[in-house]
Amino acid sequence: MAKTGGLPVDLASAFDASPNPYVLVTPDLRIAGLNQAYLDVTSSTRETTIGRPLFAAFDSGPGAEAPENVRQVRASLEKARDTRQPDHLAVVKFAISRPGPNGDALFEDRFWSATHTPILDEAGEVVFLLQHTTDITELQRLRAMTAGMEGANAVDLLGGAVLGRAQAVQEDNQRLQTERNQLVEMFMQAPGFVTILSGPQHVFQMHNPAYAQLIGHRVIAGKPIREALPELTGQGFYELLDTVYETGEPHEGRASRVQLQRSPEGPLETVYLNFIYQPIRDASGKVAGIFVQGHDVTDTIVAAERQKLMIDELNHRVKNTLATVQSIAMRTARSHADPKTFAEGFQARLLALSHTHDLLTRSHWEGADLRAILQHETEAHGPQRISLNGQPVALGAAAALSLGMILHELATNAAKYGALSGPEGRVLIDWAVADQTNPVMHLTWREIDGPPVVEPTRRGFGSRLIERNVRHDLAGEVKLEYATSGFTAEFMVPLDREKSE
Repeated sequence: MAKTGGLPVDLASAFDASPNPYVLVTPDLRIAGLNQAYLDVTSSTRETTIGRPLFAAFDSGPGAEAPENVRQVRASLEKARDTRQPDHLAVVKFAISRPGPNGDALFEDRFWSATHTPILDEAGEVVFLLQHTTDITELQRLRAMTAGMEGANAVDLLGGAVLGRAQAVQEDNQRLQTERNQLVEMFMQAPGFVTILSGPQHVFQMHNPAYAQLIGHRVIAGKPIREALPELTGQGFYELLDTVYETGEPHEGRASRVQLQRSPEGPLETVYLNFIYQPIRDASGKVAGIFVQGHDVTDTIVAAERQKLMIDELNHRVKNTLATVQSIAMRTARSHADPKTFAEGFQARLLALSHTHDLLTRSHWEGADLRAILQHETEAHGPQRISLNGQPVALGAAAALSLGMILHELATNAAKYGALSGPEGRVLIDWAVADQTNPVMHLTWREIDGPPVVEPTRRGFGSRLIERNVRHDLAGEVKLEYATSGFTAEFMVPLDREKSE
């Protein structure tokens, strides 16, 4: 079938032949088609009108406020577009240009009744809006003429009453529209997420920006929830909605775990929600939809879980620390008969433990760097006497505490009996990490230029602490060598032990 201006020939002819003005506009309110009656009323041509904004003639520039009649028509069109339902204006006044006797333009006030009808495509989306207007000027004038007349005939009174009721209805509609706009504004500005679902398929009617942010700003308007949010399959939320719709009983969820795909082709993200499904009833009391409202409490839940984990970890660390202090006290007491020397040795070891605790506290007990621990435990002897050579090595909390104690013992022994006990002695500390798949740290403590070394005849507390910490706490190996030229300690410590526990 041939077409004219996008319409089949027979429909286009009927459209053009109507005595009432018709205009077809796009959803953004641009003129897409019009009939001859509309051209006659507006004294325009198709060539100058098609594609222009419907209200271009009333556009006074940025910031200017449109006349009241233009605002009424625009609001009615937008309502029809947004609700996908026809909207009616009972009375609206527009001035129409007429040619004057001298060829100049004269303007005449005319009164119109307008109907705005959305035209939908197969997917239910608005593709056009049809405006149909009827000139009711004569009826308005009839009412004005009969308003002050006594004994007016029934026709006059009827005409005036009909028009009066029409205007009253329109005023009520405008009041209701204002109230609706206020409610919509409150809906959109709600701090929590809000959406309205209709029908047994739970079709999205409207939602606020907080809901859009929650689901990743997807296009969901007019779609059933199973189509709009397919990742909810198997999570129980479809079934909850079905139950609320069937029973009319609301459902409240607390800290409910939900997995959402918040970006296209992205992974599922876990969020926690407090929400309520509240049934919406029609005039007959039957459930027609569901009002969904809630808050994203993911940050609160994650913080609570982290706090619990930290408290559990703190309890564990306190027990371990107390056990370490008890062990230090007992072993120090065995090797120091004199209370004074016991107190000095015990206090020094507690300070070493405290220094490492300080380092770990700065990183929220996530670990510490090996070089930082070495500097802490040897700084009292002067940086010019301690040489540190190695790459950055991140240690877990447990490994940091154990190595801090070991390095303190080595530094204390060096100051008492080894290289640091004389003016020329120095300590060289080298380390490296081998095998990145299963990383193992090799660390060498080597003392040079000190007094001759004599291997002890018995194992003291320091050497026992070192060997115990390396083998038990670090699952590593240690070799202590008392060469005449200087004491040497070699360590091999696996670095992935804490991750595997």
